[in-house]
Amino acid sequence: MSRVLVVDDALFMRVTIGNMLKELQFEVVGEAENGKIAVEKYRELQPDIVTMDITMPVMSGIEAVKSITTEYPEAKIVMISALGQQRLLKEALENGAKDFITKPFHPVQLEQVMNNVTMDFDEK
Repeated sequence: MSRVLVVDDALFMRVTIGNMLKELQFEVVGEAENGKIAVEKYRELQPDIVTMDITMPVMSGIEAVKSITTEYPEAKIVMISALGQQRLLKEALENGAKDFITKPFHPVQLEQVMNNVTMDFDEK
């Protein structure tokens, strides 16, 4: 069972994503409401996968991706974006994010992305 850190500034989204992940047999090991806390939690929890919102206060998702992947090059981070954030998604992927999903999404889409990231890692 993969261990996941859920990062989003909106409590509603953290709960929604967390519930979807639990239904999909992922273990949610922690949550963070901004990129700075996400980096600290990543160091502390060493999760298998991170779901990372792009736009957050204090430290953006992109800054958090840069920070985490600099320290942990093998980190598996899935960006969660709103429609119209293609430029930011491209930047996040260039800085180490492994995949992305666009809001609103269904559990099936989340499962596909999470499984792709898990499989990519297992094959290396």
